[in-house]
Amino acid sequence: MSTAIPSPHAEPAVVVARDREDVLVGGEIVRHRRSVRIVHWAVAVTFMAALLSGMPIWTPVFGWMAFLFGGLSACRVVHPWTGVAFSIGSVLLFFQWVSRMHIEPSERAWFGRRMLEYMRYQGDDSGTGKYNGGQKILFWAVSLGMIGLLLSGAVMWFPDVFLPVLRRASYLLHDFTFILFAVAIVFHVYLGTAAEPGTFRSMTRGTVTREWARFHHPRWYREVTGDDPRDQRPG
Repeated sequence: MSTAIPSPHAEPAVVVARDREDVLVGGEIVRHRRSVRIVHWAVAVTFMAALLSGMPIWTPVFGWMAFLFGGLSACRVVHPWTGVAFSIGSVLLFFQWVSRMHIEPSERAWFGRRMLEYMRYQGDDSGTGKYNGGQKILFWAVSLGMIGLLLSGAVMWFPDVFLPVLRRASYLLHDFTFILFAVAIVFHVYLGTAAEPGTFRSMTRGTVTREWARFHHPRWYREVTGDDPRDQRPG
């Protein structure tokens, strides 16, 4: 059995991020280990494949998108299987993250005003751990949404097995959940790129800078580094 030899040019933080996280390496903090990032991107890719193959089925307005998969008939084959793959990936991601996604009493305000303050870069974030309240809410919403899509999709995939009332309900549930998913993903991508520079790299190389962690997740920063960032702000 052979052992992989790290590239001599690989950065130390990137090497550590292959199998560890919540570790300080030089000026970077490892946020997501490689297995988490692989599953995350697998979920993202399968969701987009399910989305793009499902749009032409949903309405003729997006019929032109069927060419991406070889036609509408191909979309009807591809869509349910990519949905199954998305569900499997989501389950794996759920068990990787669930231990860190308990919503604390102080985070319940994220269901209301705290969400608006966050979008405006207002409010006190000094108690924010590795994941903030908004990220935890998204995690649970996506997990519930995945179940809704899977169950309703199964009814639509095998319509002859179910009663007509369940088939009609499944169409409504699938469409409603899909719309909420699409909106949530747009915000997720925006917040992970343009709105918070430096976030995207946590899902590519697995690391963030000390300054990013100190500003966005101060409690997590303190836990990893032992420093107190509450009187500091990145310049």
